[in-house]
Amino acid sequence: MKIKRMYFNKLYKELREPEISILLGARQVGKTTLLEQLHAKVTKAGLKSKYFNLESSEGLMELSGDNAAVIKTLMGAGDVVFIDEFHYLKNASKIFKEIYDSKKKVKIYASGSSSLEIHKHLKESLAGRFRTTMIFPLTREEMRQSKMEVLDVFLKWGGMPGLLHRASDDDKMDLLSNIVSTYITKDVKAMIREENVRAFNQMLYLLAQNQGSLVVMANIANATGISQTTIADYLEIMSQTYVCHPVHSYSTNLANELKKSKKCYLFDVGIRNSLLKDFGEPAERGDRGVLHETFVYLSMLPQLKPNMEIRFWRTKKGDEVDFVLIKNRVPVPVEVKSSVKEASIPSGMRSFFRAYPKAPFGIVFSGIPEKTADHEGKPVYFMGWDRAENIEYLNDV
Repeated sequence: MKIKRMYFNKLYKELREPEISILLGARQVGKTTLLEQLHAKVTKAGLKSKYFNLESSEGLMELSGDNAAVIKTLMGAGDVVFIDEFHYLKNASKIFKEIYDSKKKVKIYASGSSSLEIHKHLKESLAGRFRTTMIFPLTREEMRQSKMEVLDVFLKWGGMPGLLHRASDDDKMDLLSNIVSTYITKDVKAMIREENVRAFNQMLYLLAQNQGSLVVMANIANATGISQTTIADYLEIMSQTYVCHPVHSYSTNLANELKKSKKCYLFDVGIRNSLLKDFGEPAERGDRGVLHETFVYLSMLPQLKPNMEIRFWRTKKGDEVDFVLIKNRVPVPVEVKSSVKEASIPSGMRSFFRAYPKAPFGIVFSGIPEKTADHEGKPVYFMGWDRAENIEYLNDV
């Protein structure tokens, strides 16, 4: 089944723009499919184009040789060039720069799964010459084109596009397990010492198990037998390969706030379930609160604009809110609840309003009917978990 991704129209419009269009994201989130769909539409429109897959030996051979030879190949390939996993291309930034600056304009679309490598390529020489699009797993809105959009189904399997071609539960579990294995064998082994791969695997499991909680380096170091410095390096690798999203604490230097703490969320709820080896029904799981919290976070993340960010809030006394959704530096406290039965404003949100009186309103995502409560003149909106998929209600902030 072909799913039209929400990124497609934006990327196709970039055909008219001279900058190199770069698609970023974790492995198997659909970057290759997007490039192939773009390639097909460009070809249908009558433009000459060429597709290079650099994870294949054939693709690497086609773009082998010195810079001049590669540039000649790319510039002679057509009006539009597609390069999948371009971070395998040596001297990519110099090659892209020369093509961009040449009189013969060639539009380049390129994808990559590792920003550790990509950042080596996209240095100052490409400043102003590229634009990026972050590709995430399928949203429930995109999955409505299939039959997997039911929330509990999504919380169980997640949004990896390959699931759409797997009919049985066993096939789905195999796919998710293979994605994790491929990440370890291809991305991780290339970046860390062989003897530490087992410790990395253990850290992955601990992060999945404790998702939504504060990341305590000392605890992970004790459990894995590696240093806190190495743990920090591994977390950076996970972030730079788009597998783990760090969420930092929100603070304006109040004395009682935790200022340097952070939480981490794996990029897909199905991948987390695979790491935990738990595909039980969400309503029956002891961690269903984490599942809903993760769903809300991963739903909001792709919608962020450059003037927005997501943080969390916690004080040394234990007051906390799950997320602080910030737009134009204005904070909105967000709580996620799995078992509430009435529109009762959480105590952590009340504390946040006292600490940050400029917060205009609060949001509680839960399973109760939608309702608006009042806290000292500030509205608190109780919404279904799926309302996190559209945060346009921040337009007035």
